[in-house]
Amino acid sequence: MPVNLSDFPPLEITYTGERLAGVDEVGRGPLIGSVVAAAVILDPARPIEGLTDSKKLTARKREALDGLIREQALAFVVAEASAAEVDQLNIYHATHLAMRRAIDGLAPAAEYLLVDGNRLPRHPLPGQAVVKGDARHPAIAAASIIAKVARDAQMMALDMRYPEYGFARHKGYPTKQHLEALAAHGPLAEHRRSFAPVQRQLALL
Repeated sequence: MPVNLSDFPPLEITYTGERLAGVDEVGRGPLIGSVVAAAVILDPARPIEGLTDSKKLTARKREALDGLIREQALAFVVAEASAAEVDQLNIYHATHLAMRRAIDGLAPAAEYLLVDGNRLPRHPLPGQAVVKGDARHPAIAAASIIAKVARDAQMMALDMRYPEYGFARHKGYPTKQHLEALAAHGPLAEHRRSFAPVQRQLALL
């Protein structure tokens, strides 16, 4: 369903420099794999048309924009927190860890952050959290796109190794197909042990 921007207050940003980083994550809901975050500093002199929430784009369009972002951005970093870190920290804290890793890897460094969601990831840089930010600011949209492309590539690689689980189709989310495969074949090493459907299967072993 399209985001109605009139449902949100205007996005007012006090920072006026050129090193504003958009930050977003992909992979909080899946039962397997890393949570992936990206930070992107777009070049104001090289705007990229078509940036929006990655979930609204086809895979082909995301991949095309991913290439443009990587080519034209002033800086970008894709980082992650592993499934083991998700289990150790919980998904909320692991997501913020991945975001901090992405932010810290930027060169040139960011001066201000715009982070999708309602919480900042406890980073020393100033910034603001933006609800539905991937539909409201191009830098956050760019981060959502390259994070999504990166995580989908991980799921495609996992699908090549374990085709019986259907990762190419559901990308690790708890769909009927995934849950049935989990019941039939058991959890993989890459599954998140702290997530309830995986816990239930482990308890049966």
